[in-house]
Amino acid sequence: MDTTCDITSRHCVPCEGGVPALADSAARELLAQLDDWTLADGRIEKTFRFKNHHQTMAFVNAVAWISHREDHHPELTVGYADCRIRYWTHAIGGLSENDFICAAKVDRLFAL
Repeated sequence: MDTTCDITSRHCVPCEGGVPALADSAARELLAQLDDWTLADGRIEKTFRFKNHHQTMAFVNAVAWISHREDHHPELTVGYADCRIRYWTHAIGGLSENDFICAAKVDRLFAL
């Protein structure tokens, strides 16, 4: 795992399974590069809050664009003024670097 560059500059690599999920220590190291994401049950998640539904939906659409570009898709739970995002790599039944790459890109998006 290359930790010498900003995680947001990396791109997801296709994962078809057959590789192990990240070790807990590696996941925690990558988690430290994210802003307020939590690690639980082999997933990372964060809830983003907004002023209104329009802002929430604009964010959800931008997250969908990131998902499309990276070909890595989160679980989204959308409310009126919030969106919970959960990442894990289904093909390996746990976390991969792809999850952290996408989470970092979502953090960068939210900061704009």
